[in-house]
Amino acid sequence: MSPQVTQLWRYPVKSHGREMLGAVALTAHQTLPWDRHWAVAHELSDADGTAWAPCQNFSIGTKAPRLAAITAQLNEATGRLSLTHPALDDLDFDPDREGEKLIAWAGPLIPDNRARSARVVRGATRGFTDTAFPSVSVMNMASHKSVEGRLGRKLETERWRGNIWLEGFAPWEEFDWIGKHLQIGTAILEVKERILRCKHTMASPKSGQRDTDTLALLNEGWGHQDFGVYAEVVQSGRVGLNDQAKVL
Repeated sequence: MSPQVTQLWRYPVKSHGREMLGAVALTAHQTLPWDRHWAVAHELSDADGTAWAPCQNFSIGTKAPRLAAITAQLNEATGRLSLTHPALDDLDFDPDREGEKLIAWAGPLIPDNRARSARVVRGATRGFTDTAFPSVSVMNMASHKSVEGRLGRKLETERWRGNIWLEGFAPWEEFDWIGKHLQIGTAILEVKERILRCKHTMASPKSGQRDTDTLALLNEGWGHQDFGVYAEVVQSGRVGLNDQAKVL
């Protein structure tokens, strides 16, 4: 089959929930709309949203694996966000005006030996992705299936927290795209770097419990700890499910 888009995801609050999409309009030199639009700064951070800040400033799944089980639904018209977690009651709130509700709700998911969540911050210029440039993450389904093959069972794609999933390419072919352009739908992205993975991927997106050593799988199977690539949108366009993708 021709390579195509099989999944689209955004993460409105960094490490605090995922949301599946049917289509999205990408803008050149911007993160995916509403992706990591907010983040939860912890008590040891001075991040206030006025500028991009690295992930160490925030409450994230690497340090708090139970966060991995949060799902999200954003109402773009009202700015309200609904979150669910298997161990908590559902939450509906406005991140800009009611950030304290998220801090209280997710507080039990933060381990006692980690910095406490302090405030919700909104990115003034871009989303809080893990790169200093405004990135969109692209995943290769064939590479995921290779990981599943080594593991010997199914593995949730949600563990990788990617934005755009593509099917129809060869396993690990995405690492050959570095420095090249990728057309997905009507958008064009420049692939910039591999994604070095952390312990967040070890946690089940269903339970939030660490149940699979994904990092050992990658290191022992392929001699690296990378999965997926970061790209930057260089030509605005629409990306939807089943849209074709090709390397230019």
